[in-house]
Amino acid sequence: MAHPDTTYERQHPAFYAVIFTLVFMSVGPIALMFINSFKLDVDIISGTTGLLFLPTIQNYETALCDILPYELDHLDYCSLKFGGAFINSIIITLISTVLTLIIGCMAAYALVRFRFMGRDTVSGTTLMVRMVPPAVLLVPVFGLWNNEFCIGRETWVGEIIRDTFGGRGDVCLAGTHSGIILVYIAMNLPFVIWILQSFIVQVPRQLEEAARMDGAGSFQVFFKVVLPLIKPGLAAAAIFTFRIAWNEYLLASALSDRDTKTVPILIVNNMSEFNVEWGVIMATGMLLAIPPIIFTLFASRQIITGMTAGAVKG
Repeated sequence: MAHPDTTYERQHPAFYAVIFTLVFMSVGPIALMFINSFKLDVDIISGTTGLLFLPTIQNYETALCDILPYELDHLDYCSLKFGGAFINSIIITLISTVLTLIIGCMAAYALVRFRFMGRDTVSGTTLMVRMVPPAVLLVPVFGLWNNEFCIGRETWVGEIIRDTFGGRGDVCLAGTHSGIILVYIAMNLPFVIWILQSFIVQVPRQLEEAARMDGAGSFQVFFKVVLPLIKPGLAAAAIFTFRIAWNEYLLASALSDRDTKTVPILIVNNMSEFNVEWGVIMATGMLLAIPPIIFTLFASRQIITGMTAGAVKG
C-alpha cells in the first residue's frame, strides 16, 4: 500500500505538449468534420472556422434523401443513394470479416499446432504478403475478375442466366458483392493469421490434451477449448479487418458497379469538376464513421472480458 506522503515526479512540460499535440492531431480533424457537417457550403467556403454559425441538418437530409420518409424542399432530385451504398458496405464488410476470421483462425491453429513441410516458410511469408500495396493488385485483379473468372454466354449456365434474368448471360466477379468480398478476404487474411498465431501459442497444450482424453474430437477441441481462450485476439483481428474493409476505396472503386458501390465510393463521387458539396461530404463522412466506432467499442469489450476472464485473486 502506497504511503500517503508519496509524491509523484513531475513531468517535463514538453511531455504534456507532446500529449496535447497528439490528441489534437487525432481529435481535431474529427471535430472539424463534425462542426462543418452542420454548416452550409457558403459558411464553409467563406473561411469562417469559428463556432458562431446557425447549425442546420440540411446536409444530413441531403445525404439520407433516399431513405427519409418525407420529401426535401431544398432538393429537387435525390442523386446521393446513401441507403443502398450503406447496405452494400455492411454486407461486404461483415461477410468478409466473418469469413476472414474463420479461415484465419483455422490456418493459424494449423500453423502453430501441426507439423508439416514448409510450415515455417508459410508462417514467415504470411505477413510479407500483407505488405503488398493494394494499388499493385488493382490491374491484375480487375483483369481476372472481368475476363478469366466469368461464366460465358456460350455455356449452358450462361444460357439459363440469360433466359431467366435477361442480359448477355455473362457472369463475372467484377461488379458483384462476391468479387469484392473475395478480394478483401485475400487482402486481410495474412495479417489475421499472423496476429492469431501469437495468441494460439499461449494456449497450453495440456488443456487440449485433457479435452482429447475426455473424448473430444479435433473440431470440439478447437471450437470449445481454443477459441474461447483467444477471444482478445479474435476481437483485435476483427477490429482491424472491419475497419480496413469498411474504409477501403481503391479496389472497391474498380470492382464495384452502380448496384454494389460502397459508402467511400459514394463520398468521392459526390465531387465534380464544377461543384464540391463540402457540407454533404462532411455529413456523409460522419455517417461513415459511426459503424466502425460502434463495432470497435463492442469488440473492445470482448478484449477486456477475455483479458480479465483468467485473472485470479492471489
